[in-house]
Amino acid sequence: MNLLGTLLNRGIKIRKIIELDTLTPFELQRKELKKLIRKSRLTSFGFVHSFAEILLQFKSSDKEKFYNYYCRRVPVFNYNKIYKEWWHRSKEGEGDVCWPGTVKYFALSSGTSEASSKFIPLTKEMMKANKRTSIRQILTLANYDLPDQMFRKGILMLGGSTDLKKEKNFFEGDLSGIQASKIPFWFQMFYKPGKRIAKNKDWNAKLEEITLEAKNWDIGFICGVPAWIQLLMEKIIAHYQVKTIHDIWPNLAIFVHGGVSFTPYKKAFEKLLAHPLIYIETYLASEGFLAFQTHPNRTSMQLVLNNGLFYEFIPFNEENFDSDGEVVANPQTFMIHQVQESVDYALLISTNAGTWRYLIGDVVRFTSVPKFEIVISGRTKHYLSLVGEHLSVENMTKATQLVADEMNISVKEFTVCGIPYHTMFAHSWYIGTDVAADSNVFQEKLDAHLKIINDDYKTERLAALKEVIVKIIPVAIFYEYLKYRGKEGGQSKFPRVMKQAMFEEWESFVAKSKIGF
Repeated sequence: MNLLGTLLNRGIKIRKIIELDTLTPFELQRKELKKLIRKSRLTSFGFVHSFAEILLQFKSSDKEKFYNYYCRRVPVFNYNKIYKEWWHRSKEGEGDVCWPGTVKYFALSSGTSEASSKFIPLTKEMMKANKRTSIRQILTLANYDLPDQMFRKGILMLGGSTDLKKEKNFFEGDLSGIQASKIPFWFQMFYKPGKRIAKNKDWNAKLEEITLEAKNWDIGFICGVPAWIQLLMEKIIAHYQVKTIHDIWPNLAIFVHGGVSFTPYKKAFEKLLAHPLIYIETYLASEGFLAFQTHPNRTSMQLVLNNGLFYEFIPFNEENFDSDGEVVANPQTFMIHQVQESVDYALLISTNAGTWRYLIGDVVRFTSVPKFEIVISGRTKHYLSLVGEHLSVENMTKATQLVADEMNISVKEFTVCGIPYHTMFAHSWYIGTDVAADSNVFQEKLDAHLKIINDDYKTERLAALKEVIVKIIPVAIFYEYLKYRGKEGGQSKFPRVMKQAMFEEWESFVAKSKIGF
């Protein structure tokens, strides 16, 4: 059966898609916030933050008055603040805290910006919204001029276990596992690895089972975090002693990815292919399905403006954030119609999961304001500014990729930490690759490229930033460290920038590792 035909035959409503053509981004977002506040006005959060009063402002002739009231009544929250003040009550089983009813599911984030996992509430409304956005993304495949037979192929979704952990008042797991456990029956004919394998909590055992079944599946689409998809393909190729993954899945044509930049993985990834794939980027966070790529040959994603999400944008600069990436008490914020292209913004979201003015931790940049299209340019906490060098993850990724190309190697992972160095400071890098390389050459090239990419970095290399230290290690050590910290597989990503405490633990782990070239 054809996937697109199945969706259309089931009467999938496109009214929400049509809204994008008839309402402005401001009107769409105004409508969403009004619905969120109306729905939550009788919750504990709604009472404390005067939601009933905010709701009245939507009737004002001043079309932006509602937003001014919203900003005054509701503070900006990071995870620690909203969890300690509100979400812990939902986790303990209390109802009507930040969203009507009780929260039955909590998504465990990968914890890339902090040492411990985060518990993100996942309401039934949010799960439905995620499914609707997924369907919208599938419908945009019509823009890719794919042959009809592609929509009869299997879809491999490599994620966390669907066998969720049952606590006293809720279930917990990573988002991919929770969503996969709720896959509708009509989608199951396309879905791989299937219910039985998807339940497996042992990541290595799951990969082994998928490998053994791979020859029996006709896969056209794969979805997942690049690092784990690449590891799976390498495992399948080695097991069947073939040259490429297309020897097993000749119809594989599309890779849907998200979570991290695909750039560091692309070179090594494409060595596993017999012919190119179509790459489609998504922005699916534990807090919601925020954006997705709608057309081929684009590097940007379109924000979802009419599906339970309200966005605010904080200019990512020294006026709004300190050197540790912490937001100031009353930052400058903008709505969707007030943003500018080519400016970095930290993202605030309010959602139908009881998330209010929540700093998600990502930094985005608009490539097209009229089309509300963005790219993810970094993280608020994955931003290295030890002495004013202001290095973003985007800067780091670009520089490492340039060096990798020049040295004809593939850099799949990297991490860096700012450290004391004599009386000044240094950047200590760990570069993950599958071949031995000269760390001194890499260091010289990396330093040179960063000086070209970032003027602040160039200036500080003449002042307080006295040294750049590079150590090249097998990429397998990065994945072993994730396993050591209980974050193997699924949506887990390796932190690009580490704080001192985690970096000390990481260096100790690397020193004890027996993995070598």
